[in-house]
Amino acid sequence: QVQLVESGGGLVQTGGSLRLSCVASGGTSSSYTMGWFRQAPGKEREFVAAISWGGRSTRYAGSVKGRFTISRDNAKNTMYLQMNSLKPEDTAIYSCAADRAKLGYDPPLSRHDYAYWGQGTQVTVSS
Repeated sequence: QVQLVESGGGLVQTGGSLRLSCVASGGTSSSYTMGWFRQAPGKEREFVAAISWGGRSTRYAGSVKGRFTISRDNAKNTMYLQMNSLKPEDTAIYSCAADRAKLGYDPPLSRHDYAYWGQGTQVTVSS
């Protein structure tokens, strides 16, 4: 069983930056594909970014590509999401997710493909 805890959310102005962290415990994080998802009020949870177990493969939603960067440090059992040029439409609860890595496959985009979830951290971007 893997436990995930996010941190780093907060209130920022348009154009600002935040760095989210997700610490994993209870498993060997390097064996897991990990991802970030977000959910805005009244909307469904949507994919933001994902990273393979070794960090070589990354995937991004079109809405954040070029502004957000996903990374991981397996020695620290931690995944990060660097968010730059933030916009009001980025306001949401951001959650990290993990699932056992499947060799030869890119990190999945669907929330249904992740078994483990954190509680989430609020990101609010003011205009």
